[in-house]
Amino acid sequence: MPNQLNGLRAQVTLCTKCELSKSRTNAVPGKGSIKSEILFIGEAPGRNEDLKGEPFVGAAGNILSEALAYGGLSRDDVFITNVVKCRPPNNRLPLVQEIDLCHQYLEKELEIIKPKIICILGNTAYNSILSGDSITKNRGKIIKKNNQLYFLTIHPAAAIYNPSLKQVLKEDIKTLKESLDKLKKGNDAETFS
Repeated sequence: MPNQLNGLRAQVTLCTKCELSKSRTNAVPGKGSIKSEILFIGEAPGRNEDLKGEPFVGAAGNILSEALAYGGLSRDDVFITNVVKCRPPNNRLPLVQEIDLCHQYLEKELEIIKPKIICILGNTAYNSILSGDSITKNRGKIIKKNNQLYFLTIHPAAAIYNPSLKQVLKEDIKTLKESLDKLKKGNDAETFS
């Protein structure tokens, strides 16, 4: 499996399927533990991620790391990725075509990692993966679709502009970890449907 993930990282890094490849500094494949039981999906890389080629390494990444620690997790425990793997110019939302062209990479990450729970970070990921439209109304909930559990929460970047959301994210991550613990104790996924 590590070889599969390395192969996928190489494909993402060399990808030129859409216009984002022309404006990026680095493509940003997912990163984290191949044995992760929780996989986080955000929107797209930002400026710091584009420079370093790693997901969630800027201000939003610091907020996510804080929330993980609060919930009893570390970045080493999880896998973090985005709906699109290259930074959209000026941090605009990814276009539907860009999301569609990048989708095979996300699918492959999910196939390799096989997480127990996928944590959806923010509206763009919610819309592109589950066709949802209001993360704020649905955050903190678990949705089951096609035998996969999804946990919904805000994008960490939202807490940059609205600092009161930091605690909301922390509490959500704590709930996420508690849900994972219940699953591991044998409460089957039907509990969350």
